[in-house]
Amino acid sequence: MYEFTKIERIEPTKRPSNERIKNFNEITEVYTGDEAASQASRCLQCGNPYCSSTGCPLSNNIPQWLKFIADKDLDLAFQISNETSPYPELLGRICPHDRLCEGACTLNDGHGAVTIGSIEVSVNEKGFAKGLKPEFSDQKTGKRVAIIGSGPAGLACATFLLRAGVTPVVYEKADQAGGLFVYGIPGFKLEKEAVKRRVELLLEAGMELHLGTEIGKDITFQEIYDKHDAVFLGLGAMEGRVLGYDTYNADNIYMAVPFLTNIQKKLDELPYDKKYQVKGKKILVIGGGDTAMDCVRTSIREGAAEVTCVYRRDEENMPGSRKEVLSAKEEGVEFIYQTTPKSFVADKDQNIYGVKFAKTQLVEPVGGGRASIQEIEGSEQVMEADIIILALGFKNEKLPFLTENGIELNDWGAIKVDENYQTSRNGVYAGGDGVRGADLVVTAALDGREAAMNILEAIFQETSAEVNNAL
Repeated sequence: MYEFTKIERIEPTKRPSNERIKNFNEITEVYTGDEAASQASRCLQCGNPYCSSTGCPLSNNIPQWLKFIADKDLDLAFQISNETSPYPELLGRICPHDRLCEGACTLNDGHGAVTIGSIEVSVNEKGFAKGLKPEFSDQKTGKRVAIIGSGPAGLACATFLLRAGVTPVVYEKADQAGGLFVYGIPGFKLEKEAVKRRVELLLEAGMELHLGTEIGKDITFQEIYDKHDAVFLGLGAMEGRVLGYDTYNADNIYMAVPFLTNIQKKLDELPYDKKYQVKGKKILVIGGGDTAMDCVRTSIREGAAEVTCVYRRDEENMPGSRKEVLSAKEEGVEFIYQTTPKSFVADKDQNIYGVKFAKTQLVEPVGGGRASIQEIEGSEQVMEADIIILALGFKNEKLPFLTENGIELNDWGAIKVDENYQTSRNGVYAGGDGVRGADLVVTAALDGREAAMNILEAIFQETSAEVNNAL
């Protein structure tokens, strides 16, 4: 219990920056079994584990699997890790642990938090290598639930339905399953083979998958609704915010997700838009979240001559993970803080060559809360760039089939749900970014899990009622 006094926090080994920028391979090595056991032994086994109770949205049983891997019981650690989480080896790679489980760790008082995320990856990768698999029900109930969208929320919902013997039927408009996992998070953070492995496990357990299927185009929502016992909407929120609708479609202005998507398709040797070329170019990325970090680090790997990230607040207030910012700096990205975009600037032929910015200062609000941004008068300046990438956050895409089928939206275009994750239409549930707006992958996983539990309760209650009526 007091191993933390003898063993210091040691992060997994990172590949040198001059080596890792040459490819899209993951930049950190997976702990060996001994390294994972040693780091796990630092856990205090708190009576009230804040890592689980306040740090982890999924309330994962973190101290329990830490204890078992510290004792080198890989089988039990793997089982517990997969019990509450639909894909722990993925979340172990991409969660902002410094703000969640590790941020809540008691040892953050100066000893250094337990490296929960890295141990979680090791437990699962070592488990898969040993031949371990998450458990699913062998007994099929005959119930079928449609899932629209195969991103984090959709795959989480499918996972927990399969555990109860219900068949998830997934409809995905893209050419691969995984949503954000595949086309929104680069391989240097999340290798695609790990995502494909999870999808294959679900298919093996009985999930049905329809790729290249767009609702309202290839099949109607009503058709799906009529032939399933319930429907779950895991639609995400992937429409990027813009500076000005009059100019954002210029050829040298990229939205973050299309840029990342097309680079991934290029890497996968799939058809892609050759517009998204940054080699030898001067790149300006606007934004301070993890997506902005994905864009700057992707640009470096694609051979950009110079990459600069501009953010309107200071570094301390950046919404992105600290480790991602550090990695970007190591890889050669320049950061400019407290600078906010005003407009694009163009030459006499209307060719955009840069952005007009203003310097900012942070004003602390009376009574606490997040500081507001105030522009400094007379501080405007123009930064030139060959390519401008906007990573300003995301909003919900307008999908006509929702309102056409009686599914109510709020003022921001997100789907309205009740406490059971059910929408305004009976039997239709929703979760993830399509409900919350752009949020963390782990909260989408939570929504998928909890929606699945409510779906199961509803469809089996209906079966029970049918039986009672027949009797």
